[in-house]
Amino acid sequence: MAEPPLIELIDASKTYGAGPNATAAVQAVNLAVRAKEIFGIIGESGAGKSTLIRLINLLERPTSGQVLFEGEDLCTLSPAALRARRRRIGMIFQHFNLLASKTALENVAFPLRLEGGLAPRAIKARSRDLLDRVGLSTHADKHPGELSGGQKQRVGLARALACNPSVLLCDEATSALDPQTSDQMLDLLADLNRDLGLTIVLITHEMEVVRRVCDRVAVLDGGRIVELGEVVEVFLDPQQSITRRLLRDEEPPNPAGEGRTVRLIYRGAVTSAPLLGRIARETGVDYSIHAGRVSSIKGEPYGQLTLSLTGGDVDAALARFAAAGVRVREANS
Repeated sequence: MAEPPLIELIDASKTYGAGPNATAAVQAVNLAVRAKEIFGIIGESGAGKSTLIRLINLLERPTSGQVLFEGEDLCTLSPAALRARRRRIGMIFQHFNLLASKTALENVAFPLRLEGGLAPRAIKARSRDLLDRVGLSTHADKHPGELSGGQKQRVGLARALACNPSVLLCDEATSALDPQTSDQMLDLLADLNRDLGLTIVLITHEMEVVRRVCDRVAVLDGGRIVELGEVVEVFLDPQQSITRRLLRDEEPPNPAGEGRTVRLIYRGAVTSAPLLGRIARETGVDYSIHAGRVSSIKGEPYGQLTLSLTGGDVDAALARFAAAGVRVREANS
């Protein structure tokens, strides 16, 4: 029997304003996040991503619907009970949100001081441990103005971990960083997920972020989830036009070639197998390659190849690809 989701949104909607000026930012979203997974939410600017992630910890309260955390509807809690539950849900922000007048160590210690229950010495020790965890032990006494963007984001991450949350929400946590620093941040998030069993929900407009670290992904368009699934499935076989648009650098084009134009989709060990040449020889087909890509998703290799087949027995060739574990799609499908 499957475990119940850690986070669940049921028909959750958020509307700003009223009457003719009303704007529906999130519309009837149903979403379940499993414990210990990294769940991505992707969409273009204005799709409702930031509003959606803020519904999870009720920084934005839904206009209608339910927000469940560990089976409990957060919308029904008293302010004091909600504050207690929020300690289990950490959050890092695109623009860091650090206190400029406090050092890195003091920023990390801040939520622990608000929570109470720990002696000053214990707070300082835990804050130093967290800075060490994110690789900033030598920057404890620096203020945010003395830190790089990547360092500020790691201070924000250490602060979000201070109260031992079971969930970490990441609001465009890498979009303000350069590519190398972004990669380092994603590696750190993956380590925390693996080592601590931390459930992570991140929003982004960058497919590379999803490809590198996420287990599942939801595609948001106009405040609605239009596609949801395992990352590798969504990347290899996107069903919606918005997903294909977001995947413009992942999905090969669909040229009109001579003969029969198809897309071959490889996954796992078959990606590196010498299938094309062998099957072409066995079935007598000729081929023209229009586009191709080999990459990986969380370490699993995948490939896409768009080509036109002429001559010989094309149907037999396609059947042999399918028998070898390669998905075959007509290029215009």
